[in-house]
Amino acid sequence: MDRPDDLRFKDSEPRIHPTAELKSCRLGRYAAIGERVVLREVSVGDFSYFERNAEAIYTEIGKFCSIAANTRINALEHPIERITQHKVSYRPNEYFRWLGVDADFRARRQAKKVCIGNDVWIGHGAVILPGISIGNGAVVGANAVVTKDIDAYEIVAGTPARALRRRFPVEISDRVEATAWWDWPIAKLADAIPDMQSLSIEAFLERWSGR
Repeated sequence: MDRPDDLRFKDSEPRIHPTAELKSCRLGRYAAIGERVVLREVSVGDFSYFERNAEAIYTEIGKFCSIAANTRINALEHPIERITQHKVSYRPNEYFRWLGVDADFRARRQAKKVCIGNDVWIGHGAVILPGISIGNGAVVGANAVVTKDIDAYEIVAGTPARALRRRFPVEISDRVEATAWWDWPIAKLADAIPDMQSLSIEAFLERWSGR
């Protein structure tokens, strides 16, 4: 059980760099938002962090995610079926009085939410297209363009992103999933970190599964 007087624990309030821009976002404990990050309608789980110059919109992000610099999550979509794909057709308010934001196009964008699981690493400069789901423990390589869903513990890279390999064999990743370690109380997590550092994945699971 977590003790409020446990001196191991630092302040759990999210850290937001003063140059970051957030609108209608929810941040979990220990979340960190770096320099010049721009987030719109994004939920960020406990311990997840964004490095500098990243952007995301209409996205749900799990716990313990590592999101590198210059990434784009739910990259902007344009209405290419219209006579113009320019934002003048869906954000005319930026140019004209008495013409508002196109609510239907905004709803279309909101409906294509990106969902990212727990312990996901998104590499430098990666782009995640609208409507994508990324499973727990996945890795997205630097500068990848993700155009389809990524399975849990899968490593992808390239443009468009393609599967390279899995982080662990299926039987191991299933055991990791069963621990749901990202939901452990913070005291248990702190106790487990030395073993995370020193034990093989098999030895760690043997020691901590079911505890």
